[in-house]
Amino acid sequence: MPSPPSLLLYLLVAVSAVVVAWLFQRYRQERRYRRQVYVAAAAADWASHQPDPTSALRYRLALVGDLGAVATDGHDPVLNLLQQWLGEAGEASGVVILGDNVYPTGIPAPTHPGRAVAERRMNIQLDAFRSYAGRVVFLSGNHDWNKGRPDGYQYLLRQEAYVLQNLPAAHYLPPKGCPGPVTLQLAEGLLLVVLNTQWWVQHGPRPLGPEFGCTALNETEPFEQLHELLEHNRHQQIVIAGHHPLYSNALHGGKFTAKQHLFPLTAAHKRAYVPLPVLGSLFPVYRQLIGAEEDMAHPRYRKMRRRLLRVLHQFPNIIYAAGHDHNLQYFHYRKGHYLVSGSGSKTAFVQHGGKSTFTHEHKGFFGLEFYQNGDVWLRTYEPGLPASDSPAAAEVFRKKLLSGAAVPATAAATPAAAAAPASSAAAS
Repeated sequence: MPSPPSLLLYLLVAVSAVVVAWLFQRYRQERRYRRQVYVAAAAADWASHQPDPTSALRYRLALVGDLGAVATDGHDPVLNLLQQWLGEAGEASGVVILGDNVYPTGIPAPTHPGRAVAERRMNIQLDAFRSYAGRVVFLSGNHDWNKGRPDGYQYLLRQEAYVLQNLPAAHYLPPKGCPGPVTLQLAEGLLLVVLNTQWWVQHGPRPLGPEFGCTALNETEPFEQLHELLEHNRHQQIVIAGHHPLYSNALHGGKFTAKQHLFPLTAAHKRAYVPLPVLGSLFPVYRQLIGAEEDMAHPRYRKMRRRLLRVLHQFPNIIYAAGHDHNLQYFHYRKGHYLVSGSGSKTAFVQHGGKSTFTHEHKGFFGLEFYQNGDVWLRTYEPGLPASDSPAAAEVFRKKLLSGAAVPATAAATPAAAAAPASSAAAS
């Protein structure tokens, strides 16, 4: 009869064999769909649907996230495609830059050795908008706050000042690092609401209260303000923008590849291919169950997400746009529309299926088109092959998100970047 140490050894070998077999099967599945377009069966006929040609286009909005690693040589594919979009969109349009605008850690102090590189990455984005007649809105992400470190607030203030100094017509929202929400009236009957989602997961100093120019006095009041704001603007079409997604089939949503289970050290260095079966799965499991601050599983992120969804689920037809995960994703859940548009300069694994209607591991961005008849269409913009004569590629997905009567001519106007009023009606 085998001794207890031998039994333990046999058990470890058996568990390792099962894990390796599971990882191999996962790897085979991933190879079949990595970087392939996924469209849920319910939307499989998307290509046969087009906007109503009899209704005029009244506003266009580009949603671009995680541009922080764009090429600074003038040949960045996403930035070139975005500039083409800007030229076609004209004055009745806007662009929302969804955070993580400068990798790896935002804009450091002037004496920091990385300052020059950070300025170049910021400048190439600002230069793209100099002759643009539409609205430009910048949000901040975790990297812009020095990856959530305690001195991140100073990084955020430096970036906001740099953007507004070098592109005065732009908006940096919410201002001064406040949590928000703040609003911007894009067109008659069309309201943009901006939240600083990094505020809830940030370490160190965070602005709060009137002495910082913020309307909220505690971390739950912004959700109360958001509820009141949405209630008062039911007559408008509303787009909410924040850096952190509320649904995701990618890394920050707890989805990992077989490679990340078997070779976990590649997360620190891309060439560290040291196989660690079983032990290697501890890192993904930790990220799925507990998480770093930038993961949905982390207690701070989880609490912020739960409170935000508790408000949004009360208002059908809300469109929420985020970046953070480096891919394109669309979810239609509980009558809301949730976008992840975070592949402005990087791409990363995204799992197919689940609650998603569309996913693609590809550089690009989403666009929204608002029509006079009340229809709202989601469009995908992905750069073509480098050898192509045009930076545009064939559209891989589009969908009508909202339909309805024409926008009322008497739609109320909200002052640009006005802070939401306080309310006690929302969830805490």
